[in-house]
Amino acid sequence: MELFGTAGIRGDVTTAVTPERALAVGRALGADGGTFVLGRDSRTTGEGLAAAVESGLLSAGADVVRLGQVPTPTVGFASRGRRGVMLTASHNPPSDNGIKAFVDGQEYGDDAERRVEERVAEGADPRPWDEWGQTERTDPLPDYRGAVAAYARETTGPLEGLAVTVDAGNGTGGLATPQVLRALGADVTAVHANVSGHFPGRESKPTPESLADLRTDVADSDAALGVAHDGDADRIAVVDADGETVHEDTVLAVLAEHYVGESEASDPVVVTTPNASERIDERVAAAGGRTERVRLGALHEGVASVRAASTDGTTVVFAAEPWKHIHPGFGGWIDGVASAAVLAGLVADAGLDALREPVTERPYRKENVPCPDERKATAMEALRSRLPEAFPAATVDTEYGVRLSFPDGGWTLVRPSGTEPYLRVYAESNDVDALVGEVTDVVEWAVEN
Repeated sequence: MELFGTAGIRGDVTTAVTPERALAVGRALGADGGTFVLGRDSRTTGEGLAAAVESGLLSAGADVVRLGQVPTPTVGFASRGRRGVMLTASHNPPSDNGIKAFVDGQEYGDDAERRVEERVAEGADPRPWDEWGQTERTDPLPDYRGAVAAYARETTGPLEGLAVTVDAGNGTGGLATPQVLRALGADVTAVHANVSGHFPGRESKPTPESLADLRTDVADSDAALGVAHDGDADRIAVVDADGETVHEDTVLAVLAEHYVGESEASDPVVVTTPNASERIDERVAAAGGRTERVRLGALHEGVASVRAASTDGTTVVFAAEPWKHIHPGFGGWIDGVASAAVLAGLVADAGLDALREPVTERPYRKENVPCPDERKATAMEALRSRLPEAFPAATVDTEYGVRLSFPDGGWTLVRPSGTEPYLRVYAESNDVDALVGEVTDVVEWAVEN
């Protein structure tokens, strides 16, 4: 049984994340004991699934604190010193939902997820009647919003006079980001900020196409930037004053450079993923830090690994994959609300154009090569030798897929999708179309042979 993907359990509520499955997962999680905070995003299926997870947790002997509709980072915040469960399918369509587990402010790691999968597969009876847990309800949003605002004010300063447009995409980010930015002094216009599980304003995934309303609103106003979230506000997308989307790796590079530059550590480290651009390494190095890469979906494990291997002076100052950021000075969870507040502070101080100016933005592309799930392992094994042979000038890293880095700063990565029948090709180069074409040819060969 393999329940967990790169970001918890996720899928259609009629076939994958059913109430029966939610009950079983809740009971398996509850065996870890203690108290669980339980939150959900705006999806219409969230309340029913929350009831199922709660029943599982309680019948396993755990206590439950119901949080209601909140952003996923709020569950991370509220799970400090205890455990947590968030019901969300992030940027997936409204027919999907998902289950994400936390412990002490961080997502469950591989070992903990395997333990839950084993318990679900084995099945478990409820505890005796007099050992069931209890439920209480609380609203964590005021404390969470206040904590984000205080952290951002200390990190990058207030936002007095800054005009920002926020597109919450009808997700739970509408309950946090506009309020935090206003508390910091910004003039905020909110778009699609009403919480609705049908996502009537736009699809939940923030893309240049789905952010058409935000892009138009920003371009037609005096806003210095626009920020957008997915359904649960762990992701952030950014739009400049002209209404153009800012590449997610540029946003990452700007934040990483800031955190490294402000750090007093002798060895400041930024943890990122193989699909992230070399522009991040360039800006981190320019600020006096270094990058460490970890597989996609495992930022918290990467942070823990760097800390475990650290010597005096080594500090993880930032951890991020495209669109999703951990601010270690604030907490160990992915937090799009905190990213919006910190980035807005940088923009208020220097302007978005000045922040982007030193970042080398090469053309970037992503392609999906069809590959049946049963062929993925064989194809990737072939690519570990075939791709380096095809590009002998490249530096090769095969720890998380196959990543080739070229002397001119270009790079490409091939990795298997964890949720779909594809091998994913990422590339960044001054001649990106030619690079993608050459890499795709090799990948297609590996799939077919």
